[in-house]
Amino acid sequence: MSGGPLVSVEALAPALARGVVLVDCRFSLADAGAGERAWREAHLPGAVHADLDRDLSDHRQPAALGRHPLPAAGDFCARLARWGISPDTEVVAYDAGDGAMAAARFWWLMRLLGHARVAVLDGGLAAWTAQGLPLESKLPSPAPARYEGAFDLRQVVGTDEVLARLSGSPGWLVDARAGERFRGEVEPLDPVAGHIPGAVNRPYTANLAQGRFKPAEVLAAEFGELLAGRSPETLVLSCGSGVTACHHALAMAQAGLPGARLYAPSWSGWTSDRGRPVATGA
Repeated sequence: MSGGPLVSVEALAPALARGVVLVDCRFSLADAGAGERAWREAHLPGAVHADLDRDLSDHRQPAALGRHPLPAAGDFCARLARWGISPDTEVVAYDAGDGAMAAARFWWLMRLLGHARVAVLDGGLAAWTAQGLPLESKLPSPAPARYEGAFDLRQVVGTDEVLARLSGSPGWLVDARAGERFRGEVEPLDPVAGHIPGAVNRPYTANLAQGRFKPAEVLAAEFGELLAGRSPETLVLSCGSGVTACHHALAMAQAGLPGARLYAPSWSGWTSDRGRPVATGA
């Protein structure tokens, strides 16, 4: 495979014979159990399942850390080991289609560990089945591996830093939610509608065309406009709970613009304190 953050169906299919570990990350916010049920019914050959709530989040954490708080690195490494993943394993994550629920989150957590050989299947299960490639219902029994590591928390932004940057020029914070949620017209998940002052809106769906990521050069041009001459390291990514913001991190890596950091608590963590400022409108 190419070694980039995305892999095509055409490149993945022949690579399965050399021991690539597949991780099915399908998840639905409307039905938390739907992703695992779908995996049990049919999945790419040998794929294990990573559940957003159980495996990619730690709900023991306080509300200030958002609806999907980051898992502890030790817990996440233990899960990787049970799935047969070690630090040198080649791993490909996929979900139902566009990577947002929650293959990009898995990819980003792996990159926090410094795991280099990880990618997301562009187009996910939908792209795989569109090519007529096989699925299976047999549940895998991977041989346990060993994984020890720590998250590079320099890539994660806390609320204190966001508060400190509120007086800066707008545009340093990019919100990946749908436009109507950003503007505060609707809010189906969190107690307050709107966005963090100074944020700009780029819905994660802007990274896609017909269910696949846009070409790298197109993504580079579009994120280049957002950066307006700034370094990618100055950008902070946010969303509702730190999940779809990972889609922007993946898209920027594909565009050759790595380095943006994630405000992991995102809007759900921000609004856990009703005294924090809220903006509405475009």
